[in-house]
Amino acid sequence: MKAQKKVEVIVNDTIPALRSLEREFWGEMVKKANAEIISEISNDLCDAYLLSESSLFVWDDRFLMLTYGTTTLIESVVYFVDTYGENAIEFFIYQRKNEYKSNLQLTSVEEDLAKLRERLPMNAYRLGYLDSHHHYLMHYDKAYKPLDSDHTSELLMYHIRGEVAQYLRSANQTVQKIREHLCLDSLFSGFVLDDFAFSPCGYSINAIKGDKYATIHITPEENSSYVSLETNLNLSAEYEYIYKKTIAILKPKSWDFVSFDTKKTDSEYSNRC
Repeated sequence: MKAQKKVEVIVNDTIPALRSLEREFWGEMVKKANAEIISEISNDLCDAYLLSESSLFVWDDRFLMLTYGTTTLIESVVYFVDTYGENAIEFFIYQRKNEYKSNLQLTSVEEDLAKLRERLPMNAYRLGYLDSHHHYLMHYDKAYKPLDSDHTSELLMYHIRGEVAQYLRSANQTVQKIREHLCLDSLFSGFVLDDFAFSPCGYSINAIKGDKYATIHITPEENSSYVSLETNLNLSAEYEYIYKKTIAILKPKSWDFVSFDTKKTDSEYSNRC
């Protein structure tokens, strides 16, 4: 089900470094979204949790959580804000994509925004086409100056086709074969990878290298396939080859490319072929 939700929070030093918090805290926060931690990897700068419904990345001063399906990410957000309070937060953004079968969602965009505004002053925006793909962004109304290197790229692909798409829908898949089909070891050379193949189909992977991350989630069903790739590598500059290669492999009928870049105005690109 194409129902992506995302939150990113940057905190100040009035609270402990986020990586010093007990794993039980993050487990409880994930549980609030009706998800669970499947596995985890770490390096000196980042902890990456692979979830039953996507991913959680934690650095000392920030965390990023993405969920899919009928998850209640807003409840995880509320749990964090209620635990540490507004004064600990420097930056906050909450994002929801327009949904397929939105009637199955447990909360609406409007309900999520109302809960946030009970706790934080929020601005809300819609990016994209009214009658096609679009995103709702809810942004904490507080001045914040990010680092020039702060960048996020999102590649969202719909209706994947071809040989690899057929394999992703087949029985008896293995994570190693999926990695090979997607060329992940070469696209993310030097990254530590943590992945999981769901039954009967579906695939998720987290990748970390220093403070860099990437995550891919695939729901390959024939009539409603959806693939998301998110990373703080700049896919519109020196890492454009990742963007181009992934499109070439999965052959989506349409896709969105969303770029958050401190050096220029936030923008969204939609492509169809």
